[in-house]
Amino acid sequence: MKVDFSVFVKGLLMGAADIVPGVSGGTVAFIMGIYERLLQAIQSIIPECLRLMKERNIVVFWKGIDGAFLLTLFVGILVSVLSLAKLITYLLVFHPIPLWAGFFGLILASVYIVAKDVDRWNLKLLFVAVIGASCSFAITQLAPAEIEQNLLNAFLSGMLAICAMILPGISGSFILVMLGTYSYILSAIKGLELSVLFIFAAGCLCGLLSIANVLVWAFSRFRDVTLAMLTGFMVGALSKVWPWKEVLQFRENSHGRQVALLERNILPSSYEVIVGLPSQLMLAVIFCVGAIIFVVGLSKFADRK
Repeated sequence: MKVDFSVFVKGLLMGAADIVPGVSGGTVAFIMGIYERLLQAIQSIIPECLRLMKERNIVVFWKGIDGAFLLTLFVGILVSVLSLAKLITYLLVFHPIPLWAGFFGLILASVYIVAKDVDRWNLKLLFVAVIGASCSFAITQLAPAEIEQNLLNAFLSGMLAICAMILPGISGSFILVMLGTYSYILSAIKGLELSVLFIFAAGCLCGLLSIANVLVWAFSRFRDVTLAMLTGFMVGALSKVWPWKEVLQFRENSHGRQVALLERNILPSSYEVIVGLPSQLMLAVIFCVGAIIFVVGLSKFADRK
């Protein structure tokens, strides 16, 4: 099996993005030019499984699902999540403003990259983008729900979270927080509650296969409309990663610590007055601009490839 190391690196970047609530691995996949290939590979799994049962030819099956690509990408994602989780968690706690500024720059640059892929903008596409932005912004403003923690809701949470993860601009972990099942799933992972994890993974698989089919269909028939909607999604998500926030309400996490539940965006100058901490404006600008340069560079590299 031929391994493409660049695909592994793209998986590393996707995994790093997925760790942070509010940032989607789908965004990175689009930047790196592998988004549609990823969707098509996922979409082909069920038809190729049926073909495998009929022909019993594993080599044909592996090629049919673009297996080398999928395996290399998901190994990169897994390695990234396992190796960077502690670092990202540390930065979120002790250096949140530069980190969020970097992700703000990442998504801002992604908006430009996705938008320029539209053949020709018009009023209809602008309207679609506004709808996408409104929906994404509304999701980020929702207060977390309180739903019963059972296997059915674990399955539904998996379906919705994975759909959000594959869409540029919407974070799967953020959706779990909104559904009120984030702590439930996190506790199941820590406690190795296999029944909950199996049902959650089954929901993820069903959601992934479903959303891939929908997006492949949308790209093949309504490419510009789909790109306009995804552009809007990312614009709306910028609210979630704004670096300066005032916490309005706290919640207790699985470690018994008080973490932010409801927040509102404020200006850097207001942050210093309300929160009583330095706004780190210059450092935030450096990280934001650096992220924009990094994303544009990745895009140009992907274009050459």
